[in-house]
Amino acid sequence: MRALHQAAFARDPATGRKRAPADVVEAPLVDELREDPGFLPHLSLVAVSDDAIVGHVIATRGWIEPHGSPALGLGPLGVLPAVQRQGVGTVLVHALLAVAEACDEPLVALLGDPAYYGRFGFRASADLGITAPDPRWGEHFQARLLTGPVPAPGTFRYAEPFARL
Repeated sequence: MRALHQAAFARDPATGRKRAPADVVEAPLVDELREDPGFLPHLSLVAVSDDAIVGHVIATRGWIEPHGSPALGLGPLGVLPAVQRQGVGTVLVHALLAVAEACDEPLVALLGDPAYYGRFGFRASADLGITAPDPRWGEHFQARLLTGPVPAPGTFRYAEPFARL
């Protein structure tokens, strides 16, 4: 997965500028998430084309403080540049949400582009009473309720590897 995320995030998602390989934090983050106690193997999905992995998405256990309510943190979502804008990311997100919903997860949160993730039912987390880990993220920190119980208001916390970014 490291090589896929290294290629997928070779350009800064916010600015489009080329990044030095050492600045691509998403690649080692996925490695760390897969070793973390919050890793949920059934929520680490790949897209394959012509026997090659072309996309990957992961969601890990998060929680809402101070209650400790379970939630999921989605990301990173990476797609090889050669197949970006062809629906691979869309399929991965829909599949991940379907699995999470089937597992009765209550909520999925993420940091991302509202224009992209809004089409999956994500909205500003504050609308759901969920505070971002970093208040500067504003509307880019989004959440989507699923089928589980609605969590009490609070602050979202990602799996531990995110705290080291």
